[in-house]
Amino acid sequence: MSVPVSPKPHRIRTPRPLPPAAAPAAVALAAAAGVTAIATAPAPARVWAAVTVTLAWAAITAGVVFGTLNARRLRIAAAAAEEVARAQRTRSARADEDVVRLLEVTLPLVVKRLRDGEGADAVLGDVPQPAHPLLRAVLAHCAAELAAGESVARAATADSVTAVRRLARAADELDRLTSAALPEALARLRAGDSADTVLAALKPPGDDRVRILLDTVVREVARSERRAAAVMGAGTKTLSRVQAMAVSMLADLRELQDRHGGEVFGELLRLDHKTSQLGLLADRLSLLMGGRTSRTWNKPIGMESVLRGAVGRISAYRRVRLHSTSTARIAGYAAESVMHLLAELMDNAANFSPPVDEVHVYVEERAAGLVVTVEDSGLKMAEAQLRRAEEAVSGRAADLSRLPSTRIGLVVVGLLAVKFHMTVTYRPSSRGGTGVVVLLPPQLLHQDQLPYQEKRQSTAGLPDAPGPGERRNPGAVPPAAAPRPVVPPPRSAAAPGGPGMATPNGLPVRPRGRTMAAADRGRTEATGEPSGASGPTDGAGRNAGAQFDAFHRSMTARSTASGEPAGPAAENSRP
Repeated sequence: MSVPVSPKPHRIRTPRPLPPAAAPAAVALAAAAGVTAIATAPAPARVWAAVTVTLAWAAITAGVVFGTLNARRLRIAAAAAEEVARAQRTRSARADEDVVRLLEVTLPLVVKRLRDGEGADAVLGDVPQPAHPLLRAVLAHCAAELAAGESVARAATADSVTAVRRLARAADELDRLTSAALPEALARLRAGDSADTVLAALKPPGDDRVRILLDTVVREVARSERRAAAVMGAGTKTLSRVQAMAVSMLADLRELQDRHGGEVFGELLRLDHKTSQLGLLADRLSLLMGGRTSRTWNKPIGMESVLRGAVGRISAYRRVRLHSTSTARIAGYAAESVMHLLAELMDNAANFSPPVDEVHVYVEERAAGLVVTVEDSGLKMAEAQLRRAEEAVSGRAADLSRLPSTRIGLVVVGLLAVKFHMTVTYRPSSRGGTGVVVLLPPQLLHQDQLPYQEKRQSTAGLPDAPGPGERRNPGAVPPAAAPRPVVPPPRSAAAPGGPGMATPNGLPVRPRGRTMAAADRGRTEATGEPSGASGPTDGAGRNAGAQFDAFHRSMTARSTASGEPAGPAAENSRP
């Protein structure tokens, strides 16, 4: 380290001192000159000359003596000043050396040892001290300040390292929370586990704040899941009662259809159709809330009956045209779901096509299964609408929180397709609208197929009543209400009144596979009580043309009285 050098002091040049014999020689020379002057002076002036010379010589002598003494004193003073200056220069040089040593040696050594963790007192005791007290004070002050600064720096470094470690641990805990803990906790909560069970199964985070966050989130989600499950359970139970009432009403209406004819029969068919639509809505909501359809079947149902049952549940049944020659039968456990799925697709196609156009349904048997195609003549779907529809029928859009308020039919289609491994795809229709292709896998088809004639005889007991629009458009395939779950077995003399048909207290019991109306009718016939019907009781012997003519007149009269067209209009918009 360079140290600035102080400028050299200005040297004062002093005259060279005279030799010691110069003063006596000057006095002697002055005396000789005075004697010569007296000797050469005239006689009358010799006395005055002698006095003058004497006085002059005395003055010269006094001056020489005074000058000599003064010069000696000055020489002594100059020597003393020179000695003082020499001592000052020596001290200044020593101070410069101390400053240089302090700056280049002592302070770096003190800084290094203080940074190594030694104390200020120990360092000051080991390093060489400057000679000047001010420099020693400066060194002590610098050492104390450096020690305090190093202590603060070490504390700050330790705090920084601790903060970085805690931040890294917190980041790891958050990553573990978001990537593993929360997904596992949510999956367990959705599976039905309680919050305490889920928290006990999870590894607790090391950070207290993350642990509190996980506990709060899990408990809040568990509370939300409990509320949602309670609402879903209550809704499912309520809808199951509505479904049971709709099925019971359909059974009662069919019983009344067997008893009455004429205009009453047409009104009953209209009520039957409205009740079927109500059952479709109830089944739709029940499936969305995790329930099931309103009816189950323990025997396979023919594809034609499934199609007619699906058509009978929609409002625009008159516009649906069925093109099916398939003899396949749907397994009983899936028949109602297939019927509901096709009804939703037919209803969607009818609602989003012009009211004067028809909806065509085709059935083809392929090696991969049974292919059902529903085509309409409406406007082609835009790309965004087609993507939303495909996402809905894929079964991935079943989250109730994201469902629209009305467009839920295709979501139900997706749920049923996923449940029974059916494939639903969209494609452009050759009729100008949109086509939906449904592939029923082989496992949904009844494998023990009978010949066509035997199959027609075996399914003759399943009533497939034609829809109420046959007389309005003879080319249409009239829809029917859903087929009965099971063909009632032949009644024996002991069956209706046997011990298995009532409880010990006398309450009636419905046999397996029979509707309440069929069971009541069996008990009525067994006991011989009158049915109260004015018309014939055998539905097969009634004139079907007269029945549907009565239904058509009843619908026409109601449409004329209300001022509305007979055909249904679309109420929703295509998703």
